Amino acid sequence: MTARIEDFLRYLVSTRGLSPRSVEAYRGDLSRYESFLAEYDAESETASVQDLRGFVARLSEEGAAASSANRALAALRGYYRWLVRYGFRKDDPSAASRNLKTGRTLPSFLWEKEMAEFSSLPAKMGMLWPARDEALILAVYSAGLRVSEAASLRISDLDADFSSATVVGKGDKERRVFFSDEARAAIAAYLPSRLSRLRSGGGKADALFLNLRGNPLGAAGMRYIVGRYSDRSPFAKNIHPHSLRHSYATHLVNAGCDIRVVQELLGHASLSTTQRYAHVDMERLKRTYAKAHPHGGERNGK
Repeated sequence: MTARIEDFLRYLVSTRGLSPRSVEAYRGDLSRYESFLAEYDAESETASVQDLRGFVARLSEEGAAASSANRALAALRGYYRWLVRYGFRKDDPSAASRNLKTGRTLPSFLWEKEMAEFSSLPAKMGMLWPARDEALILAVYSAGLRVSEAASLRISDLDADFSSATVVGKGDKERRVFFSDEARAAIAAYLPSRLSRLRSGGGKADALFLNLRGNPLGAAGMRYIVGRYSDRSPFAKNIHPHSLRHSYATHLVNAGCDIRVVQELLGHASLSTTQRYAHVDMERLKRTYAKAHPHGGERNGK
């Protein structure tokens, strides 16, 4: 967190009289913004309109609700107005920003057959490190991991047979996650090349997933890897790590898994966050009806 942002947070308390809870919400949103900018060697005081739009796009990519993205936008508007008002910068990159529509939207995901095909792409395409990429895709999908959880996953977090692991999710809450047989096999197949890469890089990292230099693979790197396979996939979908988590949850619900069990497996604090997955199969039924039924909208040109 920059000193300038800390000054702004103190201003919110001393001048605007905001409650500690509100200030912490500002702090969280601005901290996420700073972390995003740091990936591109940028800073909030000199960030551009494009940087701000990229941050909002990242929030959407990670599955943030429109209301959460709009709250972050409100924090950024307040921060940039303060910077301009007190002469710390001349222009306000947030001035032209618009709130996202808050209507409920279904998360993007892959159906079971699509997921099987997507996870096979590393072996078929032969990119730089297919064993790692396949293990990453299957681990994130089969355990329903957030990309931040996958990036922080360590060898020591895994059971000896790779059947489960302990991860730390939002709010520093620990939970147990479980890997499919396919994911376990992919992890086992990846580990020898991981060890070789680690030794060649002279590192001692405990991180499960490494980059080509033998250092821990970060969340941005994971998004890039999944994005490369998305670009080459046969599906007309923008697939990112959170799509794999969405797919995991959707498949559990469609298989009849109790929604509260899904909530625990995903590490959701609120059941309402999980309940959106219960709508996915109904949406598929509606589309099937529209295409096939004599009175369906699509068959009648509606």
